[in-house]
Amino acid sequence: MKDEYIPSTYLNKYLEYLEFERKLSGNTIKSYFNDLKDFDMYFKGNLLNLKYDDIQQYISSLNDRSSRTVSHYLTVINSFYEFLINDKIINDNPCRNIASPKVPKKLPTYLTEEEVDKLLDITLVTPYDYRNKAMLELLYATGLRISELINLKITDIDPNNDFVRVFGKGKKERIVPVSDYVLNYRNVILKDKVSDYLFISNNLTNITRQGFFKIIKKECKRAGIEKNVSPHVLRHSFATHLLKHGADLRVIQELLGHEDISTTQIYAHLVNERLKEDYAYHPRNKMNREDL
Repeated sequence: MKDEYIPSTYLNKYLEYLEFERKLSGNTIKSYFNDLKDFDMYFKGNLLNLKYDDIQQYISSLNDRSSRTVSHYLTVINSFYEFLINDKIINDNPCRNIASPKVPKKLPTYLTEEEVDKLLDITLVTPYDYRNKAMLELLYATGLRISELINLKITDIDPNNDFVRVFGKGKKERIVPVSDYVLNYRNVILKDKVSDYLFISNNLTNITRQGFFKIIKKECKRAGIEKNVSPHVLRHSFATHLLKHGADLRVIQELLGHEDISTTQIYAHLVNERLKEDYAYHPRNKMNREDL
């Protein structure tokens, strides 16, 4: 039986910092831990005396990984050393002058407005049909993350002011407008309240992430949508369609709960790419003219 891995003392302090001070999600902390575990084991716990060349050697050892993965490793390691500097444990960051590998820009997948219409065109027969439609409507109308959706409680909806109170990353609160359909669904739920959560499963507990994935796959199949649709695809669709119809990028940033506007700017790239595709069909576009 292999010995259980025990993180170095300073790694444990860093993970506590991520959890209690930066208030990162459990999944993000786990991702950081896995990267740092590999790093810690590579240098056998001797992390305080590493130099630039040591980090370069480690990055070279990851040559079988994608540039995106290597970039993530470097970001995590750099963050760890910045934490050590701020805590006055070390004086220099050995990662400071190491360039991150160039990561190919990957534009997010999104649904067209026609595909969204098909997805939301659910025949309402059972209570679960009403629930599924309300969840999909809410994701597309607000751009919520799946973790935010499944943790919504009935009291988070304000029917008098037509908004939903959302607690995002780092427990940061934001207010997002909500559609009439979701408000009506809320009123139905309140007539026969069995849970504090807004969306509940067949077992009367709140919907899980895995449960919602099954629902969205089923509804995509019913709507004839062949794209690989996840909750985040609806979030991308929400932002892309808003921008396409003239919404301000700063407003979209606020609605999505992005801390940095650069994260939101990916949707500008999406809209610009679509404009280029559409322009290819213009009769005066030289790429389409046979006489050139």
